[in-house]
Amino acid sequence: MICTPLMPRLQTLTLAIVLVIFLCLNGTLPANAAASTAASGKSLDFASDASGNKDFSGKDLRTEEFPGADLDKANFSNSNLEGAVFSTSTLRETNFEGANLSQAMMDQVRLFDVNLSNAVLTDAMLLRTEFRNVNVTGADFSGAILPALQVKKICKSASGTNPKTGVDTRESLGCR
Repeated sequence: MICTPLMPRLQTLTLAIVLVIFLCLNGTLPANAAASTAASGKSLDFASDASGNKDFSGKDLRTEEFPGADLDKANFSNSNLEGAVFSTSTLRETNFEGANLSQAMMDQVRLFDVNLSNAVLTDAMLLRTEFRNVNVTGADFSGAILPALQVKKICKSASGTNPKTGVDTRESLGCR
C-alpha cells in the first residue's frame, strides 16, 4: 500500500512523464512562435487595433505553438486551437470564448481575467497552469488534466453547459 505522503510525488512524476512523452511525440518546442509558423508553413497574420489587441478570432490554429508569447488581450474567440501548445506565458484579458482547445497543452501558463466561456478543453493538459478570475461558464473540461488546487478554485464559479458538447461545466471538472 502506498503511503499518502508519497501521493503528491507520484502525481508530479506522472505529470512529468506525460509531459516528456508529449514533447517527444510532438518534437521540441521552438524558441519562439515565429519559428513555429515558419516551420509549419502557417502564417500567424493578425491585426492589432489602436490598443494593441491581437485578433486570432475564428482562425484555424491547430497544433500551433505559442512558447513565451505575449498574448495579453488577444482574441481567440471561436478559433480552432486543437492540439495547440502554450508554454511559459501570461495571458491577461485574453478571450477564448467558444474556442476549441481540445488536446491543447498549457504548461507554466498564467490565465488572469481570461474568458473561457463555452470553450471546449476536452483532454487538454493544463500543467502548472494558474487560473485567476477566469470565466468558465459553459466550458467543457472533460478528460482535461489540471492541478487539483486549480480545479478547486475554478469550481467556486463554474456553471453552465457547453453548447457544442452538451456537457455540464461543473461535472466536467469533477466539482463536488
